[in-house]
Amino acid sequence: MKIGFGVALLLLIFTSSFAKNTSSPSPDDQKALVVAIDSENEGVYNIFLKSPDSARNMAEHALLLSEKIKYKHGIAQSYYNIGTIYWAQSYYPIALFYMSTALANASKGDRMLLSDIYGGTGRVYADLGDYKKAMYNLYKCKRYAGNDKTKLGEAYSEISYVYLKQHEYDKALNMAEISLKLNQDVGELQGAAIIYSRLGDIYLAKNDYVSAKAYDDTAFTNSTILKMNRLRAGMFLSYAELNKRYKKYDNVIVFAKKAVALYDSIGVMSGLANGYKAIIAAYEAKNDDKSALRYEKSYNHTQDSLNTIDKVKSTQLIQNYFSLNERLNRLAEMEKKNEESKAKIEFQHTIINILVASLVLVVILLSITYYYYEQKKLLSNKLKQQHEELSAQKTLTETQAANLEDVNSLKDKMMAVIGHDLRTPIANLHNILELFEGDYLTAEEVHVLMKDISPIVKGTELTLSNLLDWAGSQIKGRAVTTSKIDIFLLGAEMEQTFRHLLKQKQIRFINTAKPGQLVLADENNIKIILRNLISNAIKFTGNEGQITLAANTDADKLIISIEDTGVGMTMAEIEKLFSSDTHFSQSGTLGEKGTGLGLLLCQELIALNGGKLAANSVPGEGSEFYFSLRLAK
Repeated sequence: MKIGFGVALLLLIFTSSFAKNTSSPSPDDQKALVVAIDSENEGVYNIFLKSPDSARNMAEHALLLSEKIKYKHGIAQSYYNIGTIYWAQSYYPIALFYMSTALANASKGDRMLLSDIYGGTGRVYADLGDYKKAMYNLYKCKRYAGNDKTKLGEAYSEISYVYLKQHEYDKALNMAEISLKLNQDVGELQGAAIIYSRLGDIYLAKNDYVSAKAYDDTAFTNSTILKMNRLRAGMFLSYAELNKRYKKYDNVIVFAKKAVALYDSIGVMSGLANGYKAIIAAYEAKNDDKSALRYEKSYNHTQDSLNTIDKVKSTQLIQNYFSLNERLNRLAEMEKKNEESKAKIEFQHTIINILVASLVLVVILLSITYYYYEQKKLLSNKLKQQHEELSAQKTLTETQAANLEDVNSLKDKMMAVIGHDLRTPIANLHNILELFEGDYLTAEEVHVLMKDISPIVKGTELTLSNLLDWAGSQIKGRAVTTSKIDIFLLGAEMEQTFRHLLKQKQIRFINTAKPGQLVLADENNIKIILRNLISNAIKFTGNEGQITLAANTDADKLIISIEDTGVGMTMAEIEKLFSSDTHFSQSGTLGEKGTGLGLLLCQELIALNGGKLAANSVPGEGSEFYFSLRLAK
């Protein structure tokens, strides 16, 4: 019977685990992948100008992950990012290819992404000189942006760029001013800096040199603050062009050289070539053919480098395209095989389910037979079980009677301790209060009496705490929660706890335990133990004495000791300390009282933590109490 249930259970587990291992990623895994894809695409946008190759690798990786889980937004965003990277590298036809692929994969409801794609496509067409298609895409970008001021600012900025290219300066100016206002509304500082540069270009084209310089100055200041090195280099070229209009060729050379230096530092070769052209033109205007020829060589070298880079990049571009296409095809092929595997698995599941159903039917029949057999067996065992229950009830009654006797004895012990050891200090406090209320004592006299009675009250407080802990352990038992404990830190805590009593008797407390000496024990238990042992040491140590907390290793144990320079004890007195029948206790050096329960409680707690309490003492020289705990590995 049990074997039948086991076989059925194993088959069910096998079926569910087999299905789990071959199914699509779980919803939680899908969410984690979506977050990773979006984060990777965001990272592409942040680095594509500085490191286009790394950005393209990230975008391609995000595309493959998106294809794997059919994440449409991720697919469209990845294609758009790849197109943007190629646009930044001036590969406009291939950029258009990826932009159109992004558009084909974007969802109609994904309006912000559609706005980005149409905006990027429009900018590519503008750079290619196809202004009609550029405007078509940019106005679609604006429509999908809706009320999003950031997207609208980008759209109006690109429309302004197209009007500038077509020499429609008034329209370009109007669009730029709208874009600037939108960027300022949302605090988009980088977008605003670019628009200031655009306004400078527009006014320069309109021959309004004063306004052009004002906007160029603002753009230059913002590019410096925002560390937009590429824009700042472009502003140096704008300054060079502005000075060229004023025929200040020396200034042209100064600004063009600054542009060359900055473009060279960020590796923008096309900007470097434009800077050299401006320098050459300025020297030629000054009739300084020698200097013009020198920079002509630099310009030609830059052009050669650009041609070489273009050839290498063109080859790499083709390789990248075929590599990505091959990876996507391979992924599609794997998905096709995965679908075929799923069909086979579903067929196998059907066979397994039929087998499991048959097995369950057999198990049900066997269960019915087994049920009737068990009923007969239960009837024969019922009388035996009733007899055992009666015996157990009798044993329980006897145990409860014994427990009641123990509890009654515990009550007598507690009442005796409360009557003897707690009544006296409370009565003393009561008498002092009555004398103070009757104006028999001054506040100063009460202050002196309080200092004298403080040790007794502190001892009473510890007595009450020990009494409650001990009584609780006797009634309910104790559970030990083991953790790693630093004895040095507990010693430091104890020193702060007894700071007032130590100061009152001018006792020096020395903690020689090493920081980092860890033991395995219950932290609350060890605090109770140390509190009682240190309290006893203070109680029986006179003024200007010394108490030492030490911890020394012995194999896999740590020996913890509390040593004082107090009154000491005889061997007979030590033996009485650890007897539960005597509750042996003496008054301290300032009359402090105790119950004798503190050491018994310590003895019990140390035993619970795997150790044993022991003591050494010499009358008149002091005492040492020590115990061992397991070292933590």
